[in-house]
Amino acid sequence: MFKKILFVCVGNVCRSPMAASILSARLADKTFTISSAGVGALVGKPIDPMAAEILEKHGFQADEHRATQLQRAHVQDADLILVMEKSLIDVVVRIAPEARGKIFTLGRWQDDRAIPDPYKQSRTVFEHTFVLIQEALTSWIKHLK
Repeated sequence: MFKKILFVCVGNVCRSPMAASILSARLADKTFTISSAGVGALVGKPIDPMAAEILEKHGFQADEHRATQLQRAHVQDADLILVMEKSLIDVVVRIAPEARGKIFTLGRWQDDRAIPDPYKQSRTVFEHTFVLIQEALTSWIKHLK
């Protein structure tokens, strides 16, 4: 069973913290540890203001988030690693090759659909990203409970 779930994107200020916030809220009654990190993190930065606004609009929060650089220890500690696009699988595997079997795309159940990076883009792109994350998480939750 997956108890420690790690979301990975690039900067760790948009997609992965959005996914972590949503999944944390949706699994609030379960004993999961949910975190996020970036392969090129904007270390210490809070969640992007537009991402925070979109989350809040839909009843989620990520107030405490600070961007974290992905480290080998994060990968080793996680039971399941969900990346936002296929290319990030290779990056994570370079950090910890033994973790290959526990790394999947968030969009795995939607034909490995990528979750596009909305960083520095319009509200419409952030909304679209939010919808894609929600859809993917709904599919994953079936496998986590």
